[in-house]
Amino acid sequence: MGRSSVKQPVRPTVLRSLAAALLAMAVSLPATAQQQPAAPASVTLDAIRARGTLICGVNTGLAGFAQPDSQGVWRGFDVDYCRAVAIALFNDPDKVRFVPTTAQNRFTALQSGEVDILSRNTTWTLSRDTSLGFDFAGITFYDGQGFMVKASLGVRSARELDGATICVQPGTTTEQNLTDWARAARIRFQPVVIERLEEVVNAYLSGRCDAFTTDVSGLAATRAVQPRPAEHVILPDVISKEPLGPLVRHGDQRFSDLVRWIHFGLLTAEEFGLTSQTIGQAAGDARPDVQRLIGRSGDLGRMLGVDNAFMVNVVTRLGNYGQIFERNLTPIGIQRGPNALWTTPGGLQYAPPFR
Repeated sequence: MGRSSVKQPVRPTVLRSLAAALLAMAVSLPATAQQQPAAPASVTLDAIRARGTLICGVNTGLAGFAQPDSQGVWRGFDVDYCRAVAIALFNDPDKVRFVPTTAQNRFTALQSGEVDILSRNTTWTLSRDTSLGFDFAGITFYDGQGFMVKASLGVRSARELDGATICVQPGTTTEQNLTDWARAARIRFQPVVIERLEEVVNAYLSGRCDAFTTDVSGLAATRAVQPRPAEHVILPDVISKEPLGPLVRHGDQRFSDLVRWIHFGLLTAEEFGLTSQTIGQAAGDARPDVQRLIGRSGDLGRMLGVDNAFMVNVVTRLGNYGQIFERNLTPIGIQRGPNALWTTPGGLQYAPPFR
């Protein structure tokens, strides 16, 4: 009879020897080989670095969010998020070019590569996240759609707008929300559809429509810049959820991760009490979470493809989330509300851990 074809079991002593050899090999690896690997390649980041400038799509002009000042310098909440990305990449808030976009052309500008990022009071929806090929990097501002009317009309509720003419921009969630709400509430209205925000506002101010509808933040911004803001009333009705935030093209995870964690870093800095004035002295803070945020441990910046101290640079230049909010939105009458930190009753802003 020939030799048996049945394999003999591996002896325990052999297994122990093999395990010991593998362990010895792992221990002998250089420290860098045992660390987290560097972030994968990013076509967008490579293009931005080669160009030396971030290109950011913003609103054509919305007080508090994106608007050039008297010197032509762009200011606002959405603008500061663009500057934060430029700081993380170049440690320079001015290495960003702003491209004004309308509600109609904003998505084409991002899809075509005309802009690297869209930071333009845009609502996160399923269809935009999927069929349009975008990634939303986070909810930087929780909002909802409302209505503004002239105080002289004496209207106190949106349900009193039956038969009214209502100004609205096309190609927005606002337009669909208005139709859905009116159908559900059995309210008849006559839409006045105008593309450019400036023209919509002018139509409302001239009396071409009885009411103007958009996100409550946009209504507050419009009212704030009027000669007599008290002549305009934002009705208490909020008819939708409008989570706003920056978006990038789908398929470049490294870039979307960077934008997302900049937002989370701004929230985390506020939660830990780190401001533009104090974050530079945080090296002596014993809290491990703070040490990771400021880049002194964890190698977290490297995982995103930037310097480990990227959040120190961002907060030093711009402040934390609360400071950005107070600088841009508080002056036009917008309260924190749901945009307060989760540690405040009613606050929804919440960041995953930096670790």
